[in-house]
Amino acid sequence: MSELVKKTENILKQRITLAMESAIRNGELPQAEIPEFIIEIPSNKANGDYSSNAAMAGARVFKRAPRAIAQSIVDNLDLTNTLFDRAEIAGPGFINLFLSQKYYSEILKDIFARGNDYGKSDYGQGKRILVEFVSANPTGPMHIGNARGGAIGDCLASVLDWAGYEVNREFYVNDAGNQIEKFATSLEVRYLQHFKNNIEMPEDAYHGADITEHAENFINAFGDRYVDCESAQRRKALVDFALPKNIKGLEEDLARYRIKYDRWFRESSLHNDGSVEKIIHTLKEKGVTYEKDSALWFKASEYGNDKDIVLIRANGLPTYIVPDIAYHYNKLVTRGYDKAIDVLGADHHGYVARMKAALTALDIDASKFDAVIMQMVRLVRDGETIKLSKRSGKAITLNTLIDEVPLDAARFFFNLREPNSHFDFDLELAAKQSSDNPVYYVQYAHARICSILKKARSEGIELRTPDDSELALLTSDEERELIRHLSSLTNEVISAARTYDPAKITHYVIELATLFHKFYNAQRVMVEDEGLMQARLYLCTAVRDTIKNILTMLKITTPESM
Repeated sequence: MSELVKKTENILKQRITLAMESAIRNGELPQAEIPEFIIEIPSNKANGDYSSNAAMAGARVFKRAPRAIAQSIVDNLDLTNTLFDRAEIAGPGFINLFLSQKYYSEILKDIFARGNDYGKSDYGQGKRILVEFVSANPTGPMHIGNARGGAIGDCLASVLDWAGYEVNREFYVNDAGNQIEKFATSLEVRYLQHFKNNIEMPEDAYHGADITEHAENFINAFGDRYVDCESAQRRKALVDFALPKNIKGLEEDLARYRIKYDRWFRESSLHNDGSVEKIIHTLKEKGVTYEKDSALWFKASEYGNDKDIVLIRANGLPTYIVPDIAYHYNKLVTRGYDKAIDVLGADHHGYVARMKAALTALDIDASKFDAVIMQMVRLVRDGETIKLSKRSGKAITLNTLIDEVPLDAARFFFNLREPNSHFDFDLELAAKQSSDNPVYYVQYAHARICSILKKARSEGIELRTPDDSELALLTSDEERELIRHLSSLTNEVISAARTYDPAKITHYVIELATLFHKFYNAQRVMVEDEGLMQARLYLCTAVRDTIKNILTMLKITTPESM
């Protein structure tokens, strides 16, 4: 939370504690240890700006009815030199507290004092977090699920950064294993089909147009040189030719999507430097493996997983989980991150339990590994779901999506829902320039304020910092509601970081835009009263700057005219 909000809540807690101590001293309450109680913000503003359950919490120790305790607390509550006006008792004994006008003035001043940093905090205390997201197989273009994962992962990293963590973004390149073998098979078949008849593509291979294009480009470069050579040599040549191009394409597509990674980590490096072998050796050494049916198994069921899992197949090759364990060992031990967060698809629930079991067996605190499970996306146009087929090559890719809808809309829309919720992406709505489109609605609020300030300057009005007496004129319900919302930004960022849910930030900024439009429609800004006009222009500027801070965090543009 912002320093002012934190200070206000701390002072309130101190004053309520002092009030109970005073009531005990003068005999209104019996001698007892001061109970633990909470300070919270009521959902209904009629119940005050803050509320406390101190009286209910004290019922057991003071052996009094909560309302009687609340009355003693309120009678002894000194709000002098605080930002509170008054306290009231409600219901069974809640103590509701109401902020003074000075609080609202101080919030606006705090926004201007913090500038581009308003909304940031030291909540994370500089702990190091690695966010790994997208990590699409480099065997083809990225699909719509990767587009959602990219927006969620990138915005989550930004939220964590704003909440005071030291954050790095990473892409895990699966350039080894089964998918690369399948990639090689697909390329080999398309290559040979150019020169020979009766060669069929396996059903489970990659049938996309990108595979055909790679094969044709390879033929343009090397002709029939690899037709009659050993299959292993041919497959290696094809993969060495096509894979770097795919990885470069992933980097370019994600950069276009405004995602820049701190590191592209290759799975092959874990095989090459012995990390994969080391994991197998360590697990064996710890006595958590056994052999069965010529395969090596991990006793995962002893560490919270629903069943044991194969580490080494009967053919001597490791399963995909082994390099993944080595990768997470690298994150948390070798590189020493305090937390590793993976943004994963909905089919990875079992994966999380397996990984935590392996980390525990390796004596690594499994709570250092967290996963954000992301549900599937449905693309909708004209109310109809667009059918996707990755195998046939007719999937909507990340690139085709951002060719069709504005980039701002794509990033904003994918963060409209909590990651673990299903999401319908309305292509028509995302491209629409109207208040029905939430990102346009927010950007329009920013542009409208820029227009207000520009008009004021064109009329010769010099914008200045209002004094306290002028800020005290901001007393309407719309003004107070707007400032209260502004004051909660830092808290909302912390909440989004704590729950790994960047959708909280998009909801916050939509509500901020709504409250601004409500204020603007109810209260004239350019009034004759110079002091009130300057105060309202100051409020407008605070809203503009806060919207800009949030959209900048989300890597969304802030147009000054629309």
